[in-house]
Amino acid sequence: MPDARRAFQFGGLEAQRLDKYLVSCLPELSRARLQSLIKAGFVTVDGIPAHKAGQLLEKPSQVVVLVPAPAPTMLKAEAIPLQIVFENDDVMVINKPAGMVVHPAIGHFSGTLVHAALAHAPEMEGVGGEQRPGVVHRLDKDTSGLILLAKNDRTHRFLQDQFRDRKTQKVYLALVDGKPPTPVGRIEAAIGRSAIHRSHMSVVTPDKGREAISEYKTLESFTRHTLLEVHPLTGRTHQIRLHLAFINCPVAGDRIYGHKHSSIDLERHFLHAARLTIRLPGERLPRTFEAPLSEELNRILAFLRSR
Repeated sequence: MPDARRAFQFGGLEAQRLDKYLVSCLPELSRARLQSLIKAGFVTVDGIPAHKAGQLLEKPSQVVVLVPAPAPTMLKAEAIPLQIVFENDDVMVINKPAGMVVHPAIGHFSGTLVHAALAHAPEMEGVGGEQRPGVVHRLDKDTSGLILLAKNDRTHRFLQDQFRDRKTQKVYLALVDGKPPTPVGRIEAAIGRSAIHRSHMSVVTPDKGREAISEYKTLESFTRHTLLEVHPLTGRTHQIRLHLAFINCPVAGDRIYGHKHSSIDLERHFLHAARLTIRLPGERLPRTFEAPLSEELNRILAFLRSR
């Protein structure tokens, strides 16, 4: 695919930041992407390279953007079976199995969801970033359930905006050790990088982390466990696992934020992304997608109910 040259005529009726103006002209590109193009010298104003994203356009001007073609990806598609819940020309909704990493990272250079998705939908290559094509949001390796992938840049931006603006509704099912302090509750605790284990996250003071909010309600109580429905209102890394551990109800099987020895016969933690409500491109009303619990998670519940 060749580089794309796009030219726009700024009217000059009201002064405007260059990056903000370009967002309105090129909605398929994120503001961060446009800022990087400006910084790299790919944007000119009346033939002169723009010097910064916050440059003011104050008079009628011709703005030209050169969008470089995506660099060839080093990712290789892998024909790994996927459980596709929904698919159209813009998105794929997948029920991710536990144990599958979403995108390549240190120690996981093959066998990821991204590798499998590229084999199914090669047009996703380069969407949203070379190493994470199509990825709109993520799930932990051992968390199963619904995940969205975008097939083009316009959709990627459209969906990410909804996650950022908290216009999506996410519902998780979590089996936890113990019983929460109240049957229904709201957890507000900032999350930041752990000072001890840099690969882990931690609940921290507000000045050292990012705001994180989760709501939960009890679905079923057992002798030593509780099945919760959890609604994360923000999307921080490991948020649900940290918040539930914070109220002394760690997710069963979570050996990082919970107990070192699992209280259930499961080689993963019991956390499942069960329902997702989001509006898709070109549609007026949001859609709700659902993924049932896997056989192994249902087996755990059946065992607890029988005791």
